[in-house]
Amino acid sequence: MLYKFKSRSTGDLIMLEVNGRQVLEILGKDPDAPGIIEAADAPVAIRALEAAVAKEETDRKAAIEEAAARGEPEPRFEGISLRQRVVPLLDMLRRSEKAGKEVVWGV
Repeated sequence: MLYKFKSRSTGDLIMLEVNGRQVLEILGKDPDAPGIIEAADAPVAIRALEAAVAKEETDRKAAIEEAAARGEPEPRFEGISLRQRVVPLLDMLRRSEKAGKEVVWGV
């Protein structure tokens, strides 16, 4: 399954199920239902995604430091970080907010 995020101010954004589901859960949205983020709600969504990115980066750094302290090799992480995955959605949300347009999915 794919998630397709749409806005009348940007092109469509398509995410694989696992990534789209993760993003929607971060946003507090039901990943199994269609949804909408109104332009007025975009700043809250942006802050939630940025906070999740910061947490992931902090957790990764802590895991690396813990491994180094124990003399173990650096842990391996997924090749693509959350930051990389959400950049297009953050751009969509910012542009949609500026244009006064909503972002929808599953419709």
